Amino acid sequence: MKIQWLGAAAAAALLAAGPAFAQVTSAPIVKLHAAQPKPKPKPPAAKPAAATPTPAEPAVDLANAKRMGTWGFDLSGRDTSTTPGKDFFQYANGTYEKTMVIPADRVSYGAFDSLNELSQARLHVLLDKTAANTAAPEVQGKGGEQGKVGALYRSFMDEPKVNALGAKPLAADLAAIKAEKTLSDVARAMGRSQHVFGGSVFGASVQVDGKDPGQYAVYLNQAGLSLPDRDYYLEASFAEKKAKYETYVAQMLKLEGWPNPAGAAKAIIALETEIAKVSWTKEEQRDDNKMYNAYETAKLSALAPGFDWTAFMGGAGLTKATRVVAQENSAFPKIAAIFAKTPIATLKAWQAFSLADQAGPYLSQKFIDTRFAFRGTVLNGQPSQRPRWKRGVQLVDGQIGEALGKVYVDAYFPAQSKAKMLALVGDIQTAMKGRIEHLDWMSAPTKAKALEKLSKFTIKIGYPDKWRNYSGLTIKADDLYGNVNRASTFDWDFRVGRLGGPVDRTEWGMTPPTINAYYNPTGNEIVFPAAILQPPFFDPDGDMAINYGGIGGTIGHEMTHGFDDSGRRYDGTGKLTDWWTAEDAAKFEIQAKKLGAQYAAFEVLPGAKINGELTMGENIADLGGLLLALDAYHASLHGAPAPIIDGLTGDQRVFLGWAQVWRGKTRDDAMRQQLVSDPHSPEKARVDVPMRNIDAFYSAFGLKAGDAMYIAPADRVRIW
Repeated sequence: MKIQWLGAAAAAALLAAGPAFAQVTSAPIVKLHAAQPKPKPKPPAAKPAAATPTPAEPAVDLANAKRMGTWGFDLSGRDTSTTPGKDFFQYANGTYEKTMVIPADRVSYGAFDSLNELSQARLHVLLDKTAANTAAPEVQGKGGEQGKVGALYRSFMDEPKVNALGAKPLAADLAAIKAEKTLSDVARAMGRSQHVFGGSVFGASVQVDGKDPGQYAVYLNQAGLSLPDRDYYLEASFAEKKAKYETYVAQMLKLEGWPNPAGAAKAIIALETEIAKVSWTKEEQRDDNKMYNAYETAKLSALAPGFDWTAFMGGAGLTKATRVVAQENSAFPKIAAIFAKTPIATLKAWQAFSLADQAGPYLSQKFIDTRFAFRGTVLNGQPSQRPRWKRGVQLVDGQIGEALGKVYVDAYFPAQSKAKMLALVGDIQTAMKGRIEHLDWMSAPTKAKALEKLSKFTIKIGYPDKWRNYSGLTIKADDLYGNVNRASTFDWDFRVGRLGGPVDRTEWGMTPPTINAYYNPTGNEIVFPAAILQPPFFDPDGDMAINYGGIGGTIGHEMTHGFDDSGRRYDGTGKLTDWWTAEDAAKFEIQAKKLGAQYAAFEVLPGAKINGELTMGENIADLGGLLLALDAYHASLHGAPAPIIDGLTGDQRVFLGWAQVWRGKTRDDAMRQQLVSDPHSPEKARVDVPMRNIDAFYSAFGLKAGDAMYIAPADRVRIW
């Protein structure tokens, strides 16, 4: 999945959206699991001056993640009324699925979410303690990093103050929008919105240059859509959501006092619909070569006339950039033309709505409730908002997460955990080396390049070697709205300031408490935050077959991303270049298309199937990850027979370990959104489809022709 550095404000805004996980990271990065969106400014509220107690939560063992069963797998979660050959996901997780109820404040729940609850509970305790010392000057944001952490959390948790302010925090920004007289004024404001609350028809970011991974570059991208995907504007199946979106736009405009909210909302929906028509699809955006289009900054006006690029770049603080990468370049002139013909009154109303929409989580309860009713309930089917403290935890983690991460690591990530993870990564890397060496479809020249790339992988475990410095950031315990904007601007200035300098290879795209992992192709690195090394992924005292299926499959998944349909286009230095022979690339594409067809046939909801092209990279990584986990487990036995546990063989337990990681449920509305916007396949498909292509799965469970899971050997996908 492609992820870009959003400003801290942009990141924060997504936090209040509601869904389970989302993401804000660097250049092209591929994650293990869909993450909670990190949009523009929006999240928490604040505690009263004297820390008030938060509502009681169920008792949680903060020291340890809950063990799965007695030896690492939850046998009680299986459904033994079915067979592995009929429906393996149901066999492995059916009883758990049947009895588990998605919490009202979630759109989905499963293994990732339960572990995330532990991470949040730990951070909650740390933040309550940090914010409790109200007498310390640091809590006013005048001292060290932990003072800023406490002050930011308090500013979010001071709910009475936030409610008392109502829409007042928006006043200055609304006045600036109303003062815009020309399209150039609007373009300049859109540039500024790259790091504070506000909307823009184009986005900008500073990323590692795909063609020159030793340098940073300014990337420009299509923008302007407030719904999850262009399909929400164009497809009849989402017509009801689109109609309710118009109502929501009018509600937010009314809350901030914008004139004629109903008429403005209608014009805004028409504007976004026109932008949707000319925007690239998610599938088109997955082609990194097509997305890399370098231009001299001075040539932007020729590429996309009708939009004042000088004003935009000035507003964004990018005036020194002489070169940019315009990603969806063929859409740029069309979006610029739409911008140029749109009445300025509509553009200003759209900016005003974007401001309220993004800032809503940091405003009074009326804004929060209105926003959640649409973005949480209508779009995702989520009945209830998460407790305020959880949103506060997510805000701090998203805005100044490395300052908070230091405390988390000290408390919950012992040195031996890092050593164990490094050993496991080494096992999987050895397995990958063996896989490449024994491929019968790849030629020697391409193999040599693949092995070279594998040898150059950078492995990051737990936490950064060099932490972010937040000394220049001002955080005030009584200014939530200002805190988010200042944090966003601070982060933006940090990234812009690196243009022209060398790439920082020590940087991380996730914080230590994150339950996720990722591969970054421009850094040729795989990254595993501290919090993931726990059950169900890894249990130091549990069965190693389950561990290889869980954390081993996770490591293998990220490692395979370096060789999926997108990652394979980057070499060992992180450069976007073609290092394959034409014959080998053609053979790869044949197998990839076969895999895509299997997923495209997988019906998730009535009439709703997986987009095999959009999810291709994640699907290849799942298949490769599970194969590598099996190889590494076999190697770990050193020729000895695998033990039998509760009648289950070693191979059977590896497959069960993988299935256990993906057990979970998702609400229908959220699932339909995932199918059109998320590069990750639904959990059931992530279990059943890869296994059908692995010969060892057939021998482990005795599958035969006629079983529902059966695929003839000649039709099984053979990639890595």
